[in-house]
Amino acid sequence: MATNKFKTVSLETMIDKHIGKRGTEKREAFENELRIDLLGQAIKQARQERNMTQKELGELVGVQKAQISKIENSVKNARFETIMKVFEALGAKVNFNVELNNKKLAY
Repeated sequence: MATNKFKTVSLETMIDKHIGKRGTEKREAFENELRIDLLGQAIKQARQERNMTQKELGELVGVQKAQISKIENSVKNARFETIMKVFEALGAKVNFNVELNNKKLAY
């Protein structure tokens, strides 16, 4: 009978080991990039579900197709105003959660 030489660890443990623990500069940069990537994926998915091209969405928002592509592919320098216009053009509802010192701020 063969024995398993591999140890199972959680994703969190792997990220801590290879990127850094929460609160470290490297880990915060990683988490921020992940959030930006998820935002771009959400925009792309909403656009595709509405059977729109990047060009069509860009025309609704008032930007070039290239700008929509950059937003979907997580370019970090997209203006917040443009991103909000994209969601509005897609008819998407956007919610934000803001936390300060581990407490959610409600507005």
